[in-house]
Amino acid sequence: MSIRRSRFALVLAATAVLLAGCGDAPAPSSIEATAVAPPLPGAEAITSAPTAEGTGSCDTEATLAPRAQPRPGAMPAGSAMAAIVANGRLRVGVDQNTYMFGFRNPSTGRLEGFDIDLAREIARDLFGDPDRIELRSVTAADRIQLLQERKVDMIVRTFSATCERRRDVDFSSVYYRAAQRFAAPRGAGIASGADLAGKRVCVTKGTTAAAPLFTLPTPPTVLGVTNWTDCLVALQQGTVDAISGDEPILSGLVAQDRNLELVGAPIGSGAYAVGVPKGSDELVRFVNGVLERTSSDGTWERIYAQHLSALGPSPGAPAPRYAG
Repeated sequence: MSIRRSRFALVLAATAVLLAGCGDAPAPSSIEATAVAPPLPGAEAITSAPTAEGTGSCDTEATLAPRAQPRPGAMPAGSAMAAIVANGRLRVGVDQNTYMFGFRNPSTGRLEGFDIDLAREIARDLFGDPDRIELRSVTAADRIQLLQERKVDMIVRTFSATCERRRDVDFSSVYYRAAQRFAAPRGAGIASGADLAGKRVCVTKGTTAAAPLFTLPTPPTVLGVTNWTDCLVALQQGTVDAISGDEPILSGLVAQDRNLELVGAPIGSGAYAVGVPKGSDELVRFVNGVLERTSSDGTWERIYAQHLSALGPSPGAPAPRYAG
């Protein structure tokens, strides 16, 4: 018993020494950590205005009238439509980052939205099957190049015609109109374009959204990014103070972040059309025939109700402006 007591006493003594040593050690110094927003890939300052929609010497909405629509699978020999059918699928450039128009549903992994369903209707009239389609995610800045290189058959991606763009690609009739506004954090004191003086505003590169910002009395600093969701990240990080874009696009961002709100009167407008390679007159007429069919048979209203009802009552499909 005495040996055990001696050992126990030694353990107690060693423990006391250790505790004393710990008490004498200097307390670790505190390190101040500051949050650093990671840079957004592809983000860059926009220092001059792109060509705005509706400007120039051309009629930006003029398009070719449809003719007798061929039956699905029976396209005229030698036509662009026959080449698409022979290829077995319609290749369409779309978005996967614009909620309500073209986005990837996280629950299903499928691309969904107004533009996606419209593209499927074109495939339906080509093949008799809306699933004979290959959806390719493209950025706004790459739309024209992909058409010129014929890596896609068409672009259905909130694509507005401008005189500058019409020199490189052809467009269908307008299938949706939108006003350009702002999205900003609630309580940020931004209620109009005048409140953006000295502020930073995000837009996507390759769009015309930056153009109206340079017409404001005191233009803000403009940041261009790859996708609209990048603008949302930039706003949440505090890199920018507001986002400017078409109202339905901004509404999709607000739906993803309820700390935001739409503000300001419209400063511009968008008129979305289907883009096709330059010189594709037959394909333009065919697509316009599809758009007329979706307008007359209720399909346009159905896909509006499915994807865009949060924007309010349907404005109806825009009337085409045929010029040949």
